[in-house]
Amino acid sequence: MLHRDVFEDLFVLEMTNNHQGRLERGLEIIRQHSRIIRFNNVRAAIKLQFRNIDTFVHKKFAGRTDIRYIKRITETRLTKDEYGTLVEAIRKNGCIPMATPFDEESVEWCVEFEMPIIKVASADSNDWLLLERIARTKKPVIVSTGGVSQKDLDDLVLFFENRNISLALNHCVAGYPTEDNELELHQIDFLKNRYPGHPIGLSTHEFHDWQSSLLIAYGKGVRLNERHIDINTEGIEVAKYSSLPQQIDIWVKAYHKAEEMCGTAVDHRKPPLLKEVSYLDSYVRGVYAHHDLKEGDMLTEEDIYLAIPLQKGQLSTRELMLGRFGHRIIKPCIADDPITIDMVDTPYSENDELRRYIYSRGL
Repeated sequence: MLHRDVFEDLFVLEMTNNHQGRLERGLEIIRQHSRIIRFNNVRAAIKLQFRNIDTFVHKKFAGRTDIRYIKRITETRLTKDEYGTLVEAIRKNGCIPMATPFDEESVEWCVEFEMPIIKVASADSNDWLLLERIARTKKPVIVSTGGVSQKDLDDLVLFFENRNISLALNHCVAGYPTEDNELELHQIDFLKNRYPGHPIGLSTHEFHDWQSSLLIAYGKGVRLNERHIDINTEGIEVAKYSSLPQQIDIWVKAYHKAEEMCGTAVDHRKPPLLKEVSYLDSYVRGVYAHHDLKEGDMLTEEDIYLAIPLQKGQLSTRELMLGRFGHRIIKPCIADDPITIDMVDTPYSENDELRRYIYSRGL
């Protein structure tokens, strides 16, 4: 798919409505979290949520305080201009602006604000009017898969594939917060196997630690991660599933640790470390003379024995060749002495690089 690299090594920091409907608080969330991102030298998007509340909430339900979701989004309303200010601040602080649009008008905001990526919430994974409008933007899309059926996922993936839209799928458990035993991280493998043409990410809402799921997901190939963010100010209660700046710092550092531990050799056999070679060489048996050997003798099993330690310049069991086309002695060797590469007629002695290696190893 086009633009797949836009999802690679990307952290998505979801602000949701944690700005509490106050521009200054939103700007402070951006300032504190983008600082952590810069210090850790990673690529991150700070994600907003767009909706036209006047049309998104039916007029007969507007102002209802007994319906938690309506109360929450109504009380945290920001104007379009205020969202524009947040988008500009995200860019100025070195992060990628991103949004989840919840209605068609909000998709237009994503276009107007030149958002490089659009996020689709789990609840909208089969909202075909909204998805059609998002697809017309031709922007890369990330979809969370929490609570979505396999058929709906198949339909959604085919929908974006048929329109040649770059698509990433985030494994997600739409439980806020999520217990560790509810994470179902093996679903990452399911998504990778069923939709091999698309990057698979992880959007998490667990709250017991900020490392374990990321480390496991990295080992499963995930390079796109998402968490909710907030700041602890003004006495406002922070949701369990939202991460404070210091917790995002732990989260991102865990990613770096996973990179370090997994290494870079994915498609080829890596060269051994020097300390690996040295360690293994100490356990390789060297070739010793069983009795005095004279020039012209052909080595047989009766002429030698193998033992540690291997000494510098000594033939090891790795280079030992016996029989008709084996080694011929060209320099005498007394009983119990090491048989060195210079004492035998062998192709190894004609290879300067191999000679240097044999003389550098062992005691």
